Amino acid sequence: MPSYLSPGVYVEEVASGSRPIEGVGTSVAAFVGLAPSGPLNEPTLVTNWTQYVAAFGDFTDGYYLAHSVYGFFNNGGSAAYVVRVGGSHAGAAGDASPAAVTGSADPAALPAGEPAQLGTFTVTANAAGQSGGPLTVEVADPEGEGPAERFKLIVKDGEKPVETFDVTAKRGNRSYVVTQVKERSKLITVAEAAPSAQLARPDNQTVTLAAPPAAPAAAGTGTEAPRSAGPAQYLGDSADRTGFGGLEAVDEISMVAVPDLMAAYQRGAIDLEAVKAVQLGLIAHCELMGDRVAIIDPPPSLNARQIRVWRQETAGYDSKYAALYYPWIKSFDPASGQSRLVPPSGHVAGVWARNDSERGVHKAPANEVVRGAVDLEIQITRGEQDLLNPIGVNCIRAFPGRGIRVWGARTLSSDPAWRYLNVRRYFNYLEESILIGTQWVVFEPNDHALWARIRRNVSAFLVNEWRSGALFGARPEDAYYVKCDEETNPPESVDVGRVVCEIGIAPVKPAEFVIFRLAQFSSGNGELEE
Repeated sequence: MPSYLSPGVYVEEVASGSRPIEGVGTSVAAFVGLAPSGPLNEPTLVTNWTQYVAAFGDFTDGYYLAHSVYGFFNNGGSAAYVVRVGGSHAGAAGDASPAAVTGSADPAALPAGEPAQLGTFTVTANAAGQSGGPLTVEVADPEGEGPAERFKLIVKDGEKPVETFDVTAKRGNRSYVVTQVKERSKLITVAEAAPSAQLARPDNQTVTLAAPPAAPAAAGTGTEAPRSAGPAQYLGDSADRTGFGGLEAVDEISMVAVPDLMAAYQRGAIDLEAVKAVQLGLIAHCELMGDRVAIIDPPPSLNARQIRVWRQETAGYDSKYAALYYPWIKSFDPASGQSRLVPPSGHVAGVWARNDSERGVHKAPANEVVRGAVDLEIQITRGEQDLLNPIGVNCIRAFPGRGIRVWGARTLSSDPAWRYLNVRRYFNYLEESILIGTQWVVFEPNDHALWARIRRNVSAFLVNEWRSGALFGARPEDAYYVKCDEETNPPESVDVGRVVCEIGIAPVKPAEFVIFRLAQFSSGNGELEE
């Protein structure tokens, strides 16, 4: 207390007792993947595409980190942390250049080999096999019934199938073999043997492809082509701050994606078991942190039946901190001037950020246009989504006149309380906001006055949330309650230095199934007709 020793007027500053709680950000993403340059295993903040290119290099053929970050910013993202894995510190100096990437020893950058005849088509190897032997291409019958020109093209590395295409020999068809292989394959190229000739389905056969010649070593540019990272590089170590462990020190992250995991799977560098190990590690990281959600990419080239089997049997994840999106999207590649298929996670993260900014984290990030998506790998029907939605597969669908939209907002949890993605993310937002906004409570006198201040500050925060439409209820009393009194803080709890505040909220749930019931009634009397 100040001392007043002489007569006069005294002016003092006193605390009002009100310490408002501010909402935390929910739109910061993290991407873990491969890049030709940049810091290794060091989370680096980028706030626009230009900063990413300066730090990690431009688009690199055969990898998806750059395309995912580009899709994130294109869809409304404003900040992201990027963790480069799978490289060496030697590649951290300097910017990526096309010459450095093309001149690397990476298989995806090797020149094409000699073409092999496949009926009225030719097929050429663009990359060497990981097994050390040549690649083979098998023509087989397609699954199910269909037109006579349909067939299945299987690329094998040794005895292991690494790429599979359900295609047709008919020009102009969506599944035309030349177009499909050009857009999706990293290993082979298919061309017409004689462009003016009549095309026909090749006979069932297996051809061996000549390996491409070795590429020259890159000049001393200070960059390197990305390498394939195994599960150990992605999972990393918390003590060394590598891989996912490096993200533990960054508190503001709210969503995490690993787009290049599927690039390694496409090239046959890892199998589905390794993919599952990395995705389980990503989910475990998000559950450990408790303030972020994993965006899971599915394997490429799976139809609706196959993705259902993969989700239930191979990737039987059950977590309220993860969401799965399907199928892959086709986006324009500014580097090549062509469209290419990319995993959906980067674009979806941008949709989440845009939804949070325009509507709020309490609104389900669905029925939102995917900017930059020109097509989808597979067009999903309503009947197929009827089977995928209940098992937590969020579909991305194309609607005539309405564009390509995210058409699902579920987590991978089997718990009905955490079924909806917006509920999980909104609780993350509330928990983090209240945690940061009440740090002043620590070491305050633990008495009724403190309890009342806590109730007042938390209630003031929640009433604003209710007014913004984030909580369900016609009155604040129906939307939330805050309890911090003698009941939650008995003497034995106070004696050990604890103050307990119990908060209950009623979050809004998305209108996932909109049902209009129409009935006939007799004109004039408003009664239903028998």
